[in-house]
Amino acid sequence: MSGKQIPAPDFPGSLEWFNTEQPVNLAAQQGRVLLLHFSTYCSLQCSNTLDDLEFLENKYHGNIQIIGIHVARFPGERTASHIRKVIARHEISHPIINDHDQRLTKLYGVRQQTIVVIDTNGNITGATSGQNKRHKLDKAIGILLNRVNKSASRPCAVSTSQKSREPSRALAFPGRIHATDNRIFIADSGHNRILVATTRGHVLHQFGNTSPGFIDGKGTAAAFNNPQGMLLSDTHLYVADSGNHAIRRIHLHSEEVVTIAGTGKPGDTPKNSYFNNPLEINLNTPGGLALKGNILYIAMSGVHQIWALSLVTGTMEVIAGSGNRELADGVAHLASFAQPSALSILGNTLYVADAEASAIRAMDLATRNVVTLVGNGLHGYGYHDGFVPDARFQFPLDVNVDQRSGALWVADTYNNKIRKIELGNNLVSSVSVNSPLNQPGGLAFSGNSLYIANTNRHEIIRINLQNGSAETLDVNDEYDRIRP
Repeated sequence: MSGKQIPAPDFPGSLEWFNTEQPVNLAAQQGRVLLLHFSTYCSLQCSNTLDDLEFLENKYHGNIQIIGIHVARFPGERTASHIRKVIARHEISHPIINDHDQRLTKLYGVRQQTIVVIDTNGNITGATSGQNKRHKLDKAIGILLNRVNKSASRPCAVSTSQKSREPSRALAFPGRIHATDNRIFIADSGHNRILVATTRGHVLHQFGNTSPGFIDGKGTAAAFNNPQGMLLSDTHLYVADSGNHAIRRIHLHSEEVVTIAGTGKPGDTPKNSYFNNPLEINLNTPGGLALKGNILYIAMSGVHQIWALSLVTGTMEVIAGSGNRELADGVAHLASFAQPSALSILGNTLYVADAEASAIRAMDLATRNVVTLVGNGLHGYGYHDGFVPDARFQFPLDVNVDQRSGALWVADTYNNKIRKIELGNNLVSSVSVNSPLNQPGGLAFSGNSLYIANTNRHEIIRINLQNGSAETLDVNDEYDRIRP
């Protein structure tokens, strides 16, 4: 934070607003501290910052005003429907502006992932970027509010709107899925729980309740926060508990949920690469899991790295990724990722859905060399089928190997597509799905079926790979019977 004061430019009159009944006038907010949160909601740094903003909003209720300014990186983020889904998914209560042409970003001279602080007199007093800035912002707000003239008139209240709330459904923003011959495991991310169902959708078990939390325990006594990637090994289901920055393990017979890595708090890029006690390490938004032998591989999305956890020794190490947010190939510790979100293994190769790079990467587990299969840098996104060098994706969140054919299937999330990469001929093609997709976030195989987590439509779709027919699994009746 700097001590320099600059009058805050007011908002242009033609902006697209959400979560408020009318545009916010900055002049009418004098008397409050304002925080302008410039962000793109695909960024995990942004979603982690939302927790800090909620804390500050509750602590200084009525004395501060937070305004989110969405600066889209991808075309799929620029629509009003996308922003409404983001508001509902993160339960954002403050007003948001869609800065689709970056007018405000340029007007304020900032980049994405910046919080601008405006004092009670309407002056910009500083800006901060990066994660874990709660304490810094808390201190600045306290100082600014202590300077307020107590006889000043009360600023105008902002009328919020609830139009972006989603209807109540059996599933809420389901993320990743995992399937066997007779079971499907659903990360019901918006409900902060894991469901175990038959392949027809009949729910058999529930782990976690619908409230976010970080609690070990049995069945619904446990608590998760935005769980994502899952992996089944014998009688244990491993879960990337993304919002808790932890790896959890569920014993499917005893129904016990235990934490095996993480403290519940997010960490920065680690200085060390090897850890003897994973329960003492701050992870950062683990997204996807893969298993080979007794090694659990983890896409550590928040620090742009791949980590490995030994299920024998209980030790943990960083095996790939410099920590820089970029697309760079090479030997593992020098290679770079940009929000790696999912993993899948075929033979001795680990495949990575590198979301912010809109890329599919591959790492040889023997040599630990990283190469790019599809992708062309952080701004090389798009939608194009064809041979690997020319193909383009847009923010893919999942990748899964079809062990029978050796093809890679990709949830091309912001293109609302399922794509296939044929490794034999290096050809990328789009898969016909006879059902509307809205930001699919996960996929899994079981026999002749492909299951798709159709995230923004709150549903699981099953595709018959023999005839191409599609059906939506119905879990509504079962949900009512198992609800605690």
